[in-house]
Amino acid sequence: MVWVTGASHEGDCRLRLRFNDGLEAVVDLENVLRNDSRPVFQATLDPQAFERFRVDLDTVVWESGLDLAPEFLHELAEASRAA
Repeated sequence: MVWVTGASHEGDCRLRLRFNDGLEAVVDLENVLRNDSRPVFQATLDPQAFERFRVDLDTVVWESGLDLAPEFLHELAEASRAA
């Protein structure tokens, strides 16, 4: 089981994520947010809204109400490191 242990904003829709297994990578979430028409995703696209996040329990949570599964974020982080 993986979880997010830290996150920092890296500009635009990018976050540097750290996980309990030692993986650290910058993940670009713009396509994830743009490709989902639900209001919570669209609201998080706003640059000011995107910057308002925190690590809560095991994942990143935005004030807009959006949270993404830590396993999903871990997969994105692995893919970004492989690219």
